[in-house]
Amino acid sequence: MPTALPEARLLEMVFPDHTNHLGTLFGGQALAWMDKAAFIVASRHARRIVVTARSEEVNFRVPVRKGQLVELVARIVGTGRSSMQVEVEMTAEDPLSGERQVCTTGRFVMIALDADGRPTAIPPLPTPG
Repeated sequence: MPTALPEARLLEMVFPDHTNHLGTLFGGQALAWMDKAAFIVASRHARRIVVTARSEEVNFRVPVRKGQLVELVARIVGTGRSSMQVEVEMTAEDPLSGERQVCTTGRFVMIALDADGRPTAIPPLPTPG
């Protein structure tokens, strides 16, 4: 059986205080939830303190409405000596109909730190097989 990439899943509910004047999710809130998911999967993989070094290629595809659920799936897709490349996909779900749609995707680079705050080595990704 192939080894799966390390992943983390989170669920959030979009409440009115998460939205703008149009009743859709603030982009900054979406980024915060995505960064949180990336942090969790990177922390679990490295078993170290981790910080966000970069966010890139964030695509807001469709708006997320007040009252919807969002599921975030973060996967480590690459590692360096101390860095982890994490892809995060956010899917919006209507809680009444169950209709789901990928709404936002992005990539984050997380860095593992030692006790002195310096980048430190992490394990490589498991090899398939």
